[in-house]
Amino acid sequence: MLSTGGPGPLVRTVGVEREFVSPAETVRAVGGVDFEADSGEFVCLFGHSGSGKTTMLNLLAGLDLPTSGRVVVAGHDLTQISVEGRIRLRRDEVGMVHQSHQLISEFTAAENVALPIEARGTNTVEALDEAERLLESVGLSGYGGRYPDELSGGQQQRVGIARALSGGRKILLADEPTGSLDSRNAGAIFDLLAVMSSKGILVVVASHDPACRERASRSIEMLDGVVRDVASRA
Repeated sequence: MLSTGGPGPLVRTVGVEREFVSPAETVRAVGGVDFEADSGEFVCLFGHSGSGKTTMLNLLAGLDLPTSGRVVVAGHDLTQISVEGRIRLRRDEVGMVHQSHQLISEFTAAENVALPIEARGTNTVEALDEAERLLESVGLSGYGGRYPDELSGGQQQRVGIARALSGGRKILLADEPTGSLDSRNAGAIFDLLAVMSSKGILVVVASHDPACRERASRSIEMLDGVVRDVASRA
């Protein structure tokens, strides 16, 4: 992986643009965004559908590359590394949570969390032990043996958060993680994400839910692919 050559924020974009070109039109999903965030922050990318916030998350995760500009994550310029390098970055540094929990229905909660730990070479017993500790950290102590369909929507998302933080990842990206939850469970998930950030995790959430802005240490409102407003919580 290519290092940026010095200390800096955990995540940084410089002049990032992302265009999607079709025969009918060219859509600028992100237009010239400069962004940075560091350990212990809870940043809410706020905006309605089509604002560019999900595209920003995909760029930060290395799931997509910018049309122009730079994306630097954990000291690595994602525009300068291979597909395999970006996969390793997600395996080791960046966890993701989506609106759909994406848990494997045939696996228990602990097995779902343990799966990416085992993928790094940890034996099954140690991986399950770590999974149980992670489940406890998200308020699911004693739930490791339950299957996804035995959990509520909020509990499923907690399992997803535990899985995203497995292996000591320090960056958590979440795309509309409360989109399928009621307001009470949504608030509880945002509270949990705030707790994770207080433990030194960088949390970046794309959401249209005002509750995200209320809990975040900093909110960045996006509109038509550009930053419209930035607000920090006192």
